[in-house]
Amino acid sequence: MRVLIVGSTSGIGEALAGHYLFEGHEVIGVGRRVSTAFADVSRYEHIVLDITVRGHVSTLLGEVLAAGVDVAYICAGVGELNAELDYDVELPTIETNVVAWTQVVDMVFNAFVNKGGGHLVIISSVGGLRGEPAAPAYSASKAYQMNYAEALRKKAYKIVKLIYVTDVRPGLVDTRMAKGEGLFWVMPPKKVASQIVAAVERRKGVAVVTRRWRLLHCIMKHLPQWLYVRM
Repeated sequence: MRVLIVGSTSGIGEALAGHYLFEGHEVIGVGRRVSTAFADVSRYEHIVLDITVRGHVSTLLGEVLAAGVDVAYICAGVGELNAELDYDVELPTIETNVVAWTQVVDMVFNAFVNKGGGHLVIISSVGGLRGEPAAPAYSASKAYQMNYAEALRKKAYKIVKLIYVTDVRPGLVDTRMAKGEGLFWVMPPKKVASQIVAAVERRKGVAVVTRRWRLLHCIMKHLPQWLYVRM
């Protein structure tokens, strides 16, 4: 199997790359930085690409997709705490998690349509369920990704092709994205990656990882607005 991982140089993306390489699959990793993590593995190819550079995405990612991909993970994303609502802090999150992210997702989905099948996996976040004043752009961008994934899942069903779309919603993961005081249930990336792969193999539409986060996901989803704004 040929696996594409956009955002493979750290965190969940790097853990997923390691998982699939260990299982014997071919992996194409995409990231903004040069990575030597799997340099000694012949089945791993790393492409240095900043997804906010639109022209580079069209060229480099287009070449990868033209060669054929079976599963594509979109892990790339940024997010900063910004309680002060500094627009200069919000902008990179919007540019990466919404604008650039949409180009990448659309390219992958269209490539799967042309190929006649494939599995698109989007890494959103439990944090996208509700607006978070400490990081407004991040929580809003993840809500955007969740809804976009749902739209593509519905589109895939209607065009009757073997295309699957999985929206993975992790809780807090032990990466540089986990910021703030009083963090709890912070999960190791390898454990998260193994549960993500299990959900993808079952072709789930939405998957919350790890399992303990499913309870909080359910509570947050159904919490009344009047109560949430007072928390």
